[in-house]
Amino acid sequence: MRALTRLTLLLAALALSGCGAVSSLSRASEQLDTYTLSPLPGTGGGGSRHIVVETATAGGALATDRILVKPSRVQALYLPDARWSDPAPALLQTLLVGSLQNGGGFRLVAREAAGLVPDYTLMTELRDFQAEVPPGQTPTVHVSMVLTLIRESDRSVASTRRIEAQAPAASDSTGDVVVAFDTAVTQALGEAVAWARAQAR
Repeated sequence: MRALTRLTLLLAALALSGCGAVSSLSRASEQLDTYTLSPLPGTGGGGSRHIVVETATAGGALATDRILVKPSRVQALYLPDARWSDPAPALLQTLLVGSLQNGGGFRLVAREAAGLVPDYTLMTELRDFQAEVPPGQTPTVHVSMVLTLIRESDRSVASTRRIEAQAPAASDSTGDVVVAFDTAVTQALGEAVAWARAQAR
């Protein structure tokens, strides 16, 4: 049975029982399918700047490897049989590092300074990273983040940018929802890389 269909039935059961605990969807003994997303492709090269990408910050509902589903603005649930390969903040960091490396324009892109003094540090606040499922509608993936580029020479804010992307899923199956995540994330990463390269001159 499709994951979101089961989620809908579970929501109905929770409503009837009066039990709204999200933890009921997250039993440690469950065998969960694992999904990941890909950075932007490219050959890299070029540039003279060194940039460090810090792990993204995120609110509690997003700071997990579970795939977040929001039936409404105030509800936070998770797909019952699927998870990300890493918690969403760490996954986003990996995607940003890979995309900046592949996109070129930087001499070095790293997660840590590793003893070197970077030219810039990229800080990211993950605001949205979920499938939104209004009653009776097909899921839409919503991704949003706030990027802040710090100039390390004087620890000043070089630039800040909010990036937002949405992508509809073809159906409520887990596979189609993950594909929609990939589409939305690819759009967001494209904007993030273009912005970072333009600012870090």
